[in-house]
Amino acid sequence: MRRTIGRGSSDEGDEQINLTPMLDVVFIMLIFFIVTATFVKEVGLDLNSPDEDKPKSVDPNKRSIVVRITNRDRILIAQRDVDWRSVRANIERLHAENPEAPVIIHPHENSQTATMIHVMDSARLAGVYNVSLAAN
Repeated sequence: MRRTIGRGSSDEGDEQINLTPMLDVVFIMLIFFIVTATFVKEVGLDLNSPDEDKPKSVDPNKRSIVVRITNRDRILIAQRDVDWRSVRANIERLHAENPEAPVIIHPHENSQTATMIHVMDSARLAGVYNVSLAAN
């Protein structure tokens, strides 16, 4: 068990595992999983576009409840200025008068989305499930 001072003492500590091929494989797998991954799609508003360009015949007894939102987020129902807290009550009243009438929301292009969502929620809470948006 003799040790030689000049031989082999420096060679024993230099042996290392080469990690470069393993890193290449890991990066290739990472790229594969990123490319093949499915991403979650954001949920938007459901809009039903009309099937035909021609207007359908409108029954005069079946009028729709039109809610207009101005550029300053004022809410107009039946040409009257309505407070945002009483939107549901006004829609309930008009829906009780004509249960077949749909609610049509006509927002201004500069109005806030939160106001439109509030009107849609109020209409659904009032029991009207036929709610649609009017295009500008």
